[in-house]
Amino acid sequence: MTSTNHDHPRAHELPPPRTEKVAERVYAYIQPDGGWWINNTGFILGERTVVCIDSCATERRTRAFVDAVEAARHDQGHDGGRGSRILVNTHHHGDHTNGNCIVPDATIIGHHRCREAIEATGILRPDGLWEPVEWGELEPAPPFVTFEHRLDLFVDDLLVELHHFGTAAHTTNDVVAWIPEHRVLFTGDLVFNGGTPFVLMGSVAGSFVALDCLMELDPAVIVPGHGEVCGPEVMDMAGEYLRFVQLVAEDAKGSGITPLEAARRTDLGRFSALTHPERLAGNLHRAFAECEGARPGDPIDVLAALIDMVDLNGGQPLTCHA
Repeated sequence: MTSTNHDHPRAHELPPPRTEKVAERVYAYIQPDGGWWINNTGFILGERTVVCIDSCATERRTRAFVDAVEAARHDQGHDGGRGSRILVNTHHHGDHTNGNCIVPDATIIGHHRCREAIEATGILRPDGLWEPVEWGELEPAPPFVTFEHRLDLFVDDLLVELHHFGTAAHTTNDVVAWIPEHRVLFTGDLVFNGGTPFVLMGSVAGSFVALDCLMELDPAVIVPGHGEVCGPEVMDMAGEYLRFVQLVAEDAKGSGITPLEAARRTDLGRFSALTHPERLAGNLHRAFAECEGARPGDPIDVLAALIDMVDLNGGQPLTCHA
């Protein structure tokens, strides 16, 4: 689909994005409502270097993020050129990478599987599964500096550790940015604050490993991939939900029913307060595969799972205000 740079027709219904200082020189860029295709980003400012964490789903949203970075630099008195700009991708999903091409002159860093995934899929425009979005003028821009397990960046003298925990979780290529001096952690979509965890393209079992690794870092402040800045207690909810998904899958497999049928029969209980409950169908597709012996990140039929999510959503395209 070719689209313009106009606002989404319902964009006015959402609060505007905002920049939130979470530590000295460290900022979260929060985009309400944190739903489908509306992610958080962030940035770290130095005298000579700017590190951005992720881009956004659309041209419009990414340009607004770039403007927010420049406004923060201006407030700190950095008006003498842009300096070196580094863009870290926490994983390959389009809400975190579509706008890579909009971030000017950036060195783009990510896991090597992130590069492979973006090269394979390009810019997806999944209208029909989601409500229509004005994507803007976008071109694939995958990471061209890649790593396997860990890479250290320095913003002047401030250490930023990039970690991949050796397993699929939200995806096969999840990367977190950890700033030990300030105990600030950018988790990407390993953490949703207020949203249903989503592991269709990763692993239920692997997510427990990743969450344990996040807890071992002992963060004081978490900038999640979606939702408000929070503390480590949000990881407990994620783990409890994913264990719930495992139990539902184990029971359903014994009954011979499909993931969609299991999702329809499931009472989410206290997890019903999480946004986008239709993700249960996708998560169950992954959990069913693992019950049958699939390893974390093994390929499964993602399109079939997404169609089941639309079905669970009353047959309507998934809500998206991006």
